[in-house]
Amino acid sequence: MSPFTEHASLKAHNSFGIEAQARYLAVMRDAAELPAILGDARVRELPLLVIGGGSNLLLTRDFPGLVLLVQNRGIELQGEEDGACRVRVAAGENWHGLVMHALEQGWYGLENLSLIPGTVGAAPIQNIGAYGIELQSCFDSLEAWDIDSGRMVTLDREACAFGYRDSLFKRAGRDRYIIVSVTFRLSREPRVHLGYTELKAELAARGVAQPTPRDISDAVIALRTRKLPDPAVLGNAGSFFKNPVVDEEKLEALQVFYPKLVSYPQGNGLHKLAAGWMIDQAGWKGRALGAAAVYEKQALVLVNRGGATGADIAALARAIQADIRTRYAVELEPEPVWV
Repeated sequence: MSPFTEHASLKAHNSFGIEAQARYLAVMRDAAELPAILGDARVRELPLLVIGGGSNLLLTRDFPGLVLLVQNRGIELQGEEDGACRVRVAAGENWHGLVMHALEQGWYGLENLSLIPGTVGAAPIQNIGAYGIELQSCFDSLEAWDIDSGRMVTLDREACAFGYRDSLFKRAGRDRYIIVSVTFRLSREPRVHLGYTELKAELAARGVAQPTPRDISDAVIALRTRKLPDPAVLGNAGSFFKNPVVDEEKLEALQVFYPKLVSYPQGNGLHKLAAGWMIDQAGWKGRALGAAAVYEKQALVLVNRGGATGADIAALARAIQADIRTRYAVELEPEPVWV
């Protein structure tokens, strides 16, 4: 039986719910399948697109090559030492499902990243982050298939070159590696991370003075549910733009004209600007270009109101970028991968 589906619809495999087709589609349920899939004569010379949950993806066209769906499963405790544990997770596992499982097992460190959509294998690519925590803070290593060498490799934190919503896999390693598992270093001690003002306010509103990791997770889930639409109801890819980072001089120049500009110090004289605040102040919240729109509850989120194409979403994104560039002389960089 052929491992490939020809002219396959990708609508169910991207959280925007955009209709596009793949020339070939294959599912990887075990890393051992990769040599046979990638070496098949039908796809060997074609472009490759690897998809987990499709929650950080904007399809602007049909894909003329092989789309590989990563759907392997498995969560394994590899060892414990000095109050920490190493947990190996298959790339196809659901991210939020992992966070919930970790809490049940008493493995702590992921709770601030609750309810982020997508799969575990996609998380290092984006160096996902939320409410004061990024994936790199609990990352140990990952296993990936190196397409160039045709073998499995292990990459540690340094090799992955994590940055703000960035990694090796979005730069020099793009199109080279297929992540098959991620190993995390988590704590057995229930330490909590409360560096985010909005999270503190939510806990205070709930009357929680001494929060547990479970309290943190519950608060994050409540915040995300209020702010972000469910992709199953309204197609979206979460926050569409990164928060731009500027130096002290640029920040002070902007504050002359925009004294209420929201920013967060990053150290070394750098400051992260709130992209959502700028988009909101520019009047984009709730606006639409055809079926593509800015979510009325969160200006960072672009949505498919039904029937939007990838080109529609892209046109809306470019219009917002151009407006913010004119108003603030700041460049907004999209988070999702455009294909």
